[in-house]
Amino acid sequence: MSKIGVMICGHGSRSEAAVREFAVLAEKLPPLLPKEWEIDYGYLEFANPVIRLGLDNLREKGCDQILAVPGMLFAAMHAKNDIPSVLNAYAKEHGVKVSYGRELGVDPRMIRAASERIEEAVIEADKGGVVARHDTCLVVIGRGASDPDANSNVNKIARMLWEGMGFGWCEVGYSGVTFPLVEPCLEQVVKLGYKRVIVFPYFLFTGILIDRIYGFTDMVAAAHPDTQFVKAGYLNDHPQVLATFAERVTEILEGQSLMNCSLCKYRTQVLGFEDEVGLPQESHHHHVEGQGATAPGSNVGDCKLCDDFCSGACRLEIDGHHHDHSHSHDHSHDHGHSHSHDHDHDHHHHPYPHADHPLGPESVRKHLKD
Repeated sequence: MSKIGVMICGHGSRSEAAVREFAVLAEKLPPLLPKEWEIDYGYLEFANPVIRLGLDNLREKGCDQILAVPGMLFAAMHAKNDIPSVLNAYAKEHGVKVSYGRELGVDPRMIRAASERIEEAVIEADKGGVVARHDTCLVVIGRGASDPDANSNVNKIARMLWEGMGFGWCEVGYSGVTFPLVEPCLEQVVKLGYKRVIVFPYFLFTGILIDRIYGFTDMVAAAHPDTQFVKAGYLNDHPQVLATFAERVTEILEGQSLMNCSLCKYRTQVLGFEDEVGLPQESHHHHVEGQGATAPGSNVGDCKLCDDFCSGACRLEIDGHHHDHSHSHDHSHDHGHSHSHDHDHDHHHHPYPHADHPLGPESVRKHLKD
């Protein structure tokens, strides 16, 4: 009989609070799974423990079959490439079976969890005076990725919340990478004339990006005092989130863990991303693995570009600097997560085709310090 271990693979954060919240989630998951299963967790970048350490712990406890799931809302490069690359390399090195599940995705329970976080914010705001739903604009802020499939899922979540909760209007923004970012999104929303704007970060945990979302919300609110801005809480360890995580684990054994590949830019000629079909499955995060609070950008107080919160200005290609880690790998992109791991350390991040969009990261340029 195989002994099963469960590995929760987090992205990792430079925020200690975010790392603690992820650990709490891993601690609350066992009661939802068979009691004989072992459970551990690890992070792809920035934080400790790293994924390999969590896998080591499971193997030392006698687990010879590991069910690994990405601790992420949607599948972009991290879930599709980086984590599978780490898992595959480990499985090959140690001869252990590692089966990979899918992301949380668009799920009725996740939508229910999101709606309850928004309702909590509405109830609190109404204590100062009730504002009708039809006079309220909901703004859903997603993480933002260089993958249009993942970005579009934020829009689907937003539409489900909008239509399900009956708000007057809804807009979608992102914390980074793509467009529109938080500030330009909210500046457009103000022009619509709604009495109340609810800003809801569709995020699992706190961290630098939550600070960024709330920071830009405060900035726009200060410039438009006639509009009431309400900051809703993120998902965190909501019971419906935990239930969805548990299903993502158990469905692996049931053969139901199928990542959506129909709009995967690595497999399909997605409009505007045609040249990314067949790109190698590889991890780009060795350079910040386990660095935690010592990672670049971890301390806003030491940042020469930002004041009260991380604006994302460091992501701009200032003075012609390009984010290129010079690695290249020889793998095939395979959502079955089986590939060779032969690399000569010369890879680079594929450029996002809309990096110069005026409502994307370029919108932060006006906040750069002199």
